[in-house]
Amino acid sequence: MSRATLSQIVDDPTSEDLFRLFHRLNNQLGVILANSELLESRLTDETHRARAAQVVSGALEAIAAVQQLRHAITASAGRPSGS
Repeated sequence: MSRATLSQIVDDPTSEDLFRLFHRLNNQLGVILANSELLESRLTDETHRARAAQVVSGALEAIAAVQQLRHAITASAGRPSGS
């Protein structure tokens, strides 16, 4: 089975490849979130803890953005959004 190019994925909002990309991105953001939360809880230096907190916040915002994007594409394609 051949893999679709990025332009083919973007051109076809119903593409399963697009939803696989969302899943992969969400997984990687989850890794970033988990590790930044771990760092934040273990760091003793307040400056470093604040930087870890910024990474936590950014990861949460990115996860929310991916979810919003997925729902918007799903709605425009007339597909059920799932979870």
